[in-house]
Amino acid sequence: MEWNLDHVKEKKEALGEVLNGDRLVSAPYKLNFREEKDSSVVCKKKLSKDEVVFFRKAVEKDYYFQMYYDDLPIWGFIGKVDKEGKADPSEYKYYLYKHIQFDVLYNKDRVIEISARMDPHLLVDLTEDKEVDAEFMYTVKWKETDTPFEKRMERYSMSSSLPHHLEIHWFSIINSCVTVLLLTGFLATILMRVLKNDFIKYGQDEEAADDQEETGWKYIHGDVFRFPKYKSLFAAALGSGTQLFTLTVFIFMLALVGVFYPYNRGALFTALVVIYALTSGIAGYVATSFYCQLEGTNWVRNLLLTGCLFCGPLFLTFCFLNTVAIAYSATAALPFGTIVVIVLIWTLVTSPLLVLGGIAGKNSRAEFQAPCRTTKYPREIPPLPWYRSAIPQMAMAGFLPFSAIYIELYYIFASVWGHRIYTIYSILFIVFIILLIVTAFITVALTYFQLAAEDHEWWWRVLVDRFFSFV
Repeated sequence: MEWNLDHVKEKKEALGEVLNGDRLVSAPYKLNFREEKDSSVVCKKKLSKDEVVFFRKAVEKDYYFQMYYDDLPIWGFIGKVDKEGKADPSEYKYYLYKHIQFDVLYNKDRVIEISARMDPHLLVDLTEDKEVDAEFMYTVKWKETDTPFEKRMERYSMSSSLPHHLEIHWFSIINSCVTVLLLTGFLATILMRVLKNDFIKYGQDEEAADDQEETGWKYIHGDVFRFPKYKSLFAAALGSGTQLFTLTVFIFMLALVGVFYPYNRGALFTALVVIYALTSGIAGYVATSFYCQLEGTNWVRNLLLTGCLFCGPLFLTFCFLNTVAIAYSATAALPFGTIVVIVLIWTLVTSPLLVLGGIAGKNSRAEFQAPCRTTKYPREIPPLPWYRSAIPQMAMAGFLPFSAIYIELYYIFASVWGHRIYTIYSILFIVFIILLIVTAFITVALTYFQLAAEDHEWWWRVLVDRFFSFV
């Protein structure tokens, strides 16, 4: 028979599947339970010259198919390139597989495992630009197994738990722990030295202490708690950061309890959208409360800035990427209906919760009580060496946390790009805790150096340092 697009039936995807770029359609293969087939013809087709060129390019780029049977994934390459004994790429032979064998394992009335094998002897030659007759077939083999249904996903989870992978993960954790220990010793040395000097000073009599000239961070005690510039933007960034941190913690909690099992398609993106919408009240509360503590008056504008600070750049980035995806006819392009759903979630859930959080933050604000009096006029900041300026500090703030987690980032990016499965969320959570500790330590150290250099404008520097540590 001839198989054409009229037979293709699209599957209705959930929100997370659409955001993930999944567009599933029905396949022409019939895999009835425990019904074996041997070289059953699925379709016969004459490939035109354009189709031959199209498939040849796909084979050259190692395109593969991915199907699902009873929610179990199946992979397979669509063809192969024969390079054996050929030095010149123009001599390569390109072939399209035309026979697939499905091997299915079952336990009683449950499907446990499925795999697809391509027959290397049944091929369609795509080397020349000419019409080719192709007859596509498939075979189905069923075999009983003792593996219980509850453990059928372990096969996919084990891909990240192989011994050589676990050794690399534990090496990453040990490397991170060494970094934490070095930073802890470094900070302890600094703080003990400062405390020792303070004890010596306070041990002297009052007259000698008054005559002693203050230097370093003690010299700017009247300017340290001066409110930062652009305090509305600062409070909005603090609120948005708190919301994103809360979102990350909730995602880790769901991952640790097993919600994001392998190939639970779209679960992560669905959780991200829903949790972000539900935690918007936290951003409104933190931003407005802190803004009012800084003696801000226009809390409504601060609330609007908080709502747009993360969603605004995200929306602009989405518009650009979605336009590119539409231009290339990629499945990553979101349909209009999905965009409407996301806008409704932002309008009906995110925005009201943001406003409620802002009202609660405004009504529960407390006065900002600095431990020392702030002078009327800011003290002039002395010129600093280049290595104590903002850019070297930001580079240092990002380098040390990155050195503690860079090995784990490789597996995360490999999972995001789709050719690996990441399942060791417990190790990832440990690395996340280490990242928080390293970020806190490096922020304290860099802030001390800045204040010791009599630079009292530390508010924004601390926020930027933390941002670069996580980025």
